[in-house]
Amino acid sequence: MNQTINILVVEDDNDINQLLCRIIQKSQYHPQPVYSGTEALIYLDKQKWDLVLLDLMLPGMSGEKILEKITEKGSIPVIIISAKSEKETKINSLRSGADDFISKPFDVDEVSARIDSLLRRYRHTAEKPKQVLTHKDIQLDLDTMTVFVNGTEITLTAREFKILILLMNSPQKVFSKSNVFESVWNEPFHGDDNTVNVHMSNLRNKLSKANPTEEYIETIWGMGYRMKS
Repeated sequence: MNQTINILVVEDDNDINQLLCRIIQKSQYHPQPVYSGTEALIYLDKQKWDLVLLDLMLPGMSGEKILEKITEKGSIPVIIISAKSEKETKINSLRSGADDFISKPFDVDEVSARIDSLLRRYRHTAEKPKQVLTHKDIQLDLDTMTVFVNGTEITLTAREFKILILLMNSPQKVFSKSNVFESVWNEPFHGDDNTVNVHMSNLRNKLSKANPTEEYIETIWGMGYRMKS
């Protein structure tokens, strides 16, 4: 029997929430609708979630605050679905730990495809055989999906985790932005490197915060990224 995939749907508009739940059920996943930021916090503490669909404009507590709480808990994939579709809002959401951003009004098939894609990539990472990658004072455990830097555990999003795996598996190799995007997002790269830049910047900041005296990822200008020796 397949394991139940539990998805928390945080959306205060009843019609949109129910539509998202129907999309999820059609893919044979289990949705849990909630309608406020306060209610979302309760459900986040109740059980482990495989994915969170999160609106930003919520009663009780904003989606931005909920996103902060989610990233504190660990690597739970998050897709923002919001009418706040300005470029700055999207970038800030990605910097804060979201894995994807879908603007309202949305296409039903696109939402379904993005949910499937993110869950597939996340499960692929989680199902890797037990292995610990090390580089300098970084320890990355593929079994428990934990990362320690200088003895301190840091919290990464699912995509930040996959980027770090990619780089640490081949620390001498230079990965172009297209290499990173196609390996982590599993989609063709069309030249928009902002998504890679944002996630790479977030990853570097988290590593640096754990050990400000060390540099872990270097940019090879005109070529890409690699682990700094």
